[in-house]
Amino acid sequence: MSEERTERDISVNGITLHVTEQGGGPLVLLCHGWPELAYSWRHQIPALARAGYRVVAPDMRGYGGSSVPADVVAYAITDLVGDMVALVAALGETRACIIGHDWGANVAWSAALMRPDLFRAVAALSVPHRPRNPLGAPLTLLRDSGSSDFYWFYFSKDGLPEAEFERDIRSSIRKVLFAGSGDATPDTRMSLTLAPGVGFLDHMTSPETLPAWLGEADLDVFAGSFRRNGLRGPFNWYRNIDRNWTLLAPFQGAKVTPPALFIAGTRDVVIDSPMGRGALENLASSVPNLRDVVLIEGGGHWIQQERPTEVNAALLNFLGADYPVKGEVSQPATGYDQ
Repeated sequence: MSEERTERDISVNGITLHVTEQGGGPLVLLCHGWPELAYSWRHQIPALARAGYRVVAPDMRGYGGSSVPADVVAYAITDLVGDMVALVAALGETRACIIGHDWGANVAWSAALMRPDLFRAVAALSVPHRPRNPLGAPLTLLRDSGSSDFYWFYFSKDGLPEAEFERDIRSSIRKVLFAGSGDATPDTRMSLTLAPGVGFLDHMTSPETLPAWLGEADLDVFAGSFRRNGLRGPFNWYRNIDRNWTLLAPFQGAKVTPPALFIAGTRDVVIDSPMGRGALENLASSVPNLRDVVLIEGGGHWIQQERPTEVNAALLNFLGADYPVKGEVSQPATGYDQ
């Protein structure tokens, strides 16, 4: 087993992915969400590696040290899943457990839906699986229901969210990470709806003191990466929401069949939204081998960063039962890892 975390670039699916990896054993892929990096798994990588797994966390397409394609259409769900399929092959493996958070959860659910032969287990954090709605595309249905103030519309506008976030990237990331966390108060909490003419960050405040789970050095990593690449790549994921609905037509009615785990914080704004609550309530119907739903009291949206001890324990319990390591493990890990 590799004792140390290493980083390298791997050519896959016509792009380059910058990956962080550690350990040896069954492959576990960690897919981050918006607006994060492989670094957001910094507490899970060593814990899973010490438990006997080969852990690989890429900067997803459009993020960090990975390729940032210029075309909006290069960020469709089929490309994002294709990156993970190609990554497994490039690593010389024939199976993996895929774990995702936020948008990475959507990638993980979709990968397990499309390639259950390859992705033998799936765990998702913060975003439940939402089956394809046969009645229409997501933005179309939201607009028809009078919910055109949902943040997806704002994030889909060409150039507008980038301009807001890139005016002061460090301040923007600081605000978002705090406002989406379980530490935010009701009046500083992230809102998923926006009034006309109001930006996503306008009602957020920058905390005088960062919460215990997020240090200034952590913020430096995120801000430095987004200063180099900007945020067009990350926002392009949102600009494919309706296109993804079209691309997933062949999977209409299909279920996610691999063993599955879902983890979220009770103060997560996604879970607290009508869409998130509905998806969580119906999760077992579209994920028939759902092993457990772990709701961490007081946790917010950045759950693997906010509550690493609880998240690591839940992941290791799930992996041990449904994606076990063969042979002895000298030092199992369940706790917080820096």
